[in-house]
Amino acid sequence: MLDPQLLRSFVAIIETGSFTRAGDRVHLTQSTISQQMRRLEEQLGCPLLDRTGRTVTTTVAGEKLLGLARRILALLEEARERVSEASQPLRLGVPEDFAAGAMAPVLGAFARDYPAVRLEVASGLSHEIWQRFEGGELDLALIKQTRGQGDPVARWREPLAWVDSRDWPAATRDPVPLVVFPSEGLYRRQMTDALDERGLRWRIAYVSASLASLQGAVSAGIGVSLLPSRLVQGDQVELTDWPPMRAVELALHRGEEGGEALRRLSEALIALCDEVMGPR
Repeated sequence: MLDPQLLRSFVAIIETGSFTRAGDRVHLTQSTISQQMRRLEEQLGCPLLDRTGRTVTTTVAGEKLLGLARRILALLEEARERVSEASQPLRLGVPEDFAAGAMAPVLGAFARDYPAVRLEVASGLSHEIWQRFEGGELDLALIKQTRGQGDPVARWREPLAWVDSRDWPAATRDPVPLVVFPSEGLYRRQMTDALDERGLRWRIAYVSASLASLQGAVSAGIGVSLLPSRLVQGDQVELTDWPPMRAVELALHRGEEGGEALRRLSEALIALCDEVMGPR
């Protein structure tokens, strides 16, 4: 098994024409370089260097080894780079309504610009994403939160609307059936508090962590929900006479590590959210 360090020193000697200059290139002393060449010649069983001239040159055997050594070293460098590339993750957490659709082209463009970065994208409830970001598990976190929370790099207002089915309305039932996120979800407490203040009886009729599932349940007439106004679908209606709800905000939080790739991805996400959410 040939030691790559011996091959590296051998190539340096030939390319510089001197043991001293080769030592400077590979950061070794001249005596160490000489010892390495003796070891390499002993392993191969033949002289590799002609030391009789003013500059060191190859023997016939050394000439054959030179090209192979360069190829071996190039392959080793390629292996190092590929392993290094595979170990550069950039971890992003996003709400479900941003996990697909408009975000896919943004992530695709970023991947083409930074092929060495491995994107790891997680979607879920905002409180879960925030916990992972605070725990250092995410580099970027796009979350729904109460307005004015934390110190994000960008934030957008997210108006909310009471939503009911157009064909099978549930708002007039008693108690009012509610379609909600799990208990830790951002909108659920706002819904129940508002109905309690209005003196309306309610019951939890449907629970899901999936936005698409909640939207489907509302459209099917299972119950009323509180959702972002921009996501109201054609088979749904806004209940404009129900208690007005204070807007939440969409906020982008960025970690301190990650360098240029993290900064560029956050800029691309800000541009996307400006387009989707409107002016900040």
